[in-house]
Amino acid sequence: MGTSVTISAATDQDAEQILKLQYLCYQPEAALHDDYGIEPLTQTLAGLREELATGCVVVARLGDEVVGSARGTVDADGTARIGKLIVHPRLQRHGLGGRLLAAVEARLSAERAATRYRLHAARRGDGGLRLYRSHGYAPVPAEESGHRLGRITLEKPATAQAYATGA
Repeated sequence: MGTSVTISAATDQDAEQILKLQYLCYQPEAALHDDYGIEPLTQTLAGLREELATGCVVVARLGDEVVGSARGTVDADGTARIGKLIVHPRLQRHGLGGRLLAAVEARLSAERAATRYRLHAARRGDGGLRLYRSHGYAPVPAEESGHRLGRITLEKPATAQAYATGA
């Protein structure tokens, strides 16, 4: 890759690059489900900036370019909800998704007292399910209603930090 990819906390200055990357990365999921109205494709810049201000957002940078991102929040019972883990298509399958996942998990535990992590993945099509299982996530019954078909809820305890290296 030449220049090393670094992972750090996202800033407001990253918002436009994150939004463009998000739009690029969610095109295959939208096509798979024939649904281009999914939230990652309709999110506004103002909405993303609100997430940056209130949530935990990490980015991967290759030089000045944002090439990956992951987000999370922690609710009152200590459950961290991780979402929008994205990696630029040209850098996928090189371990960057796992590094981003470990980085957001570590920050959610250290800064927001997460006791468990929860996320959603497509049952087919994007390789995310394989990544999450390799990082200790296991399927759980979905508690939330209204999720699109083809999604699975996965969870792991926050004490399962064996993968937080290299963040």
